[in-house]
Amino acid sequence: MTSASQTTRILGIDPGSRVTGFGIIDVRGREHFYIASGCIKTPPDAPLSERIAVIVRHIDEIVRTYQPQQAAVEQVFVNVNPASTLMLGQARGAALAALVMHGLPVSEYTALQVKQAVVGKGKAAKEQVQHMVVQMLSLSGTPQSDAADGLAVALTLSLIHISEPTVEPQRNESQTGTLPMVKRSSEKEHSRFSQNKFTQTPTL
Repeated sequence: MTSASQTTRILGIDPGSRVTGFGIIDVRGREHFYIASGCIKTPPDAPLSERIAVIVRHIDEIVRTYQPQQAAVEQVFVNVNPASTLMLGQARGAALAALVMHGLPVSEYTALQVKQAVVGKGKAAKEQVQHMVVQMLSLSGTPQSDAADGLAVALTLSLIHISEPTVEPQRNESQTGTLPMVKRSSEKEHSRFSQNKFTQTPTL
């Protein structure tokens, strides 16, 4: 929980084997401020190992660039297709590993918890989640569905006020609070990492 004067930066992740959505917000007291959001897209015909590498590489880039203090990840939804569920679980594991490698405390939420926290209904439609994300962050546009889910996961952490994360990594003594500058990705890699360009409209 943050005090009225303290600002906490949160990274929310909606993992996927093909598209992983992310959203970053700042929380100050009861106020939420939009920082960034977007999608990490993996090559559709690439082997699983390459997809995992893309997810880890770009989450690492996001963390180094925006330096969040906490992270939240949506839990895997058990699909009727075992293969799809397995791939989604591996994508989620890659996201968790990338976050824990930076010493970030990570909380996990089910899709029902996210919808309940953001919309007020556990069975809300994706369009309702997008609408509430836009309203809560006073955005000038509507994020892509996966990016909106990432923002919703970040908002869930701030709304539920979890004091103890579900995953608390051990920080290496050699780690410092200042992260090194991010290396520029190749053009091919960077094309898979897209960001939404929004501004917050002032509240009246």
